Amino acid sequence: MNSIEIHDLEKTLGSFHLSIPHLEVPEGYITGFIGENGAGKTTTIKLMMNHLFPDQGQISLLGNDSRQKDQHFKAQIGYVGDVAGFTIQATLRQLKEMTRVFYSQWDEALFNQLMSRFELDLRKPFKDLSKGQQKQFSLAMALAHHPRLLLMDEPTTNLDPLIRQDFLDILQMQLEQEGVTVFFSSHITSDLDKIADFILFIHKGQPLLNMQPKDRLLETHRLVKGPAALFTPETRAHLLNVTKSDFGYTALTTQYGETYELLGQEAIYDVPTLEDLFIGYVRGDRQ
Repeated sequence: MNSIEIHDLEKTLGSFHLSIPHLEVPEGYITGFIGENGAGKTTTIKLMMNHLFPDQGQISLLGNDSRQKDQHFKAQIGYVGDVAGFTIQATLRQLKEMTRVFYSQWDEALFNQLMSRFELDLRKPFKDLSKGQQKQFSLAMALAHHPRLLLMDEPTTNLDPLIRQDFLDILQMQLEQEGVTVFFSSHITSDLDKIADFILFIHKGQPLLNMQPKDRLLETHRLVKGPAALFTPETRAHLLNVTKSDFGYTALTTQYGETYELLGQEAIYDVPTLEDLFIGYVRGDRQ
């Protein structure tokens, strides 16, 4: 079963246009949604959450039309947004009490466990939290009702490295214990290097490549570095997204064997990171 399905999605906001012809996100995995600021990540998730409405196309979440208003359906979806939605003077305890009544599966013990792990004080007003603490509180609220699908928009932005790692550890724990599906947008690719099972790149409102398993994506590419003299028209035919660097050129290839035969040991061959792949495909062929 797919937790998310998108068909022929189109949305225009001013000069920005989002177009996702087809997307299937499998159940029970963490899917990383990578793009620069303004690429369309937030717009896509807001469309899933009905904070925006598409100009055309369909979005299905957990086998249901995302626009349906059934509370049981909505209770199966958790959301951690790029900007926390609580702007009132309420304390964390008051916000929790106002929220829990909407969820029959609310787990007070899990909520308290997460609050303790994040070292958050329920007596504190939300407005007095740092942005990182606001994200932690939002995650605790989202997980406490045991969602089947967790939509997360830039959740680790503004978190220091230790807290960010703790955040990622909790996500992996929830996946292992409950099989929750996570759709995780970010421009911090190192986080998704660690935990993502599937990867989808987006740039200027358009998907780059097809969504695919992260390991396969990395295994089928190599980062090639070498002096300019190696990057002849013949060798460039086997390379993707050739980019000039301080020491010569850097490129990606999906034809490692052929590339090695042409360039030999004069070039350096590395397994790329997700950041290498994203930058390479976005910048392509700048020399």
